[in-house]
Amino acid sequence: MNARPKSLMLFAAGLGTRMRPLTDDRPKPLIRVAGRTLLDHALGQVQGGERIVVNLHYRGEQIRQHLKGRQNITFSAETETLLETGGGLKAALPLLGTDPVYVMNSDAVWTGANPLDQLAAAWDGARMEALLLLVPKDRATGHTGNGDFLIGSDGRLTRGPGHVYTGAQIIRTGRIAAWPEARFSLNPVWDAMAAEGRLFGVVHKGGWCDVGRPDSISLAEDMLRGADVSRL
Repeated sequence: MNARPKSLMLFAAGLGTRMRPLTDDRPKPLIRVAGRTLLDHALGQVQGGERIVVNLHYRGEQIRQHLKGRQNITFSAETETLLETGGGLKAALPLLGTDPVYVMNSDAVWTGANPLDQLAAAWDGARMEALLLLVPKDRATGHTGNGDFLIGSDGRLTRGPGHVYTGAQIIRTGRIAAWPEARFSLNPVWDAMAAEGRLFGVVHKGGWCDVGRPDSISLAEDMLRGADVSRL
């Protein structure tokens, strides 16, 4: 059985332009959904005592203050330049330590099974270089578009309209560390892994809402209320 990753990278450095005007005076991870910040919704999924690295850029000091005193959290400051997802992860590698690592976005809310537990249960480091948590397009609340990946019968991923990436994954970091640019997206990294048959996916057992725009907040709150009712 593969060991659970010991570290998690939480992306919190984005400009939040789609969430304006709510992000005019705060970073998107501090927007509240059902009384809790998006950042706290994401951190609420962490249950195993992992080391957590949070990257910062836009209004990063507000995030530092919000997390002041929390255990196991360190910060990777992208002060000069926003490095995108791949570059942000690469810059944080000295803080993350042991390979592989969890990676999670901070602009979504979840219901159902814990996303990190699902990834850990499905992870097979002998075959996989990355394992992405996905939802079918018809369960991707608040998300627009036709989907990101097709899932083969063996769990391998190829590009195509189908399942939507939820923003949670386990990834090995060797390819990230060796990537030639400092500022880059994870998308070309995934494409290189897929070309070698080492990019895999697993489907989330529950609800997921992409909270990227102001009108997504009410969608997320409706989803959470529905989950609460279903447990009564």
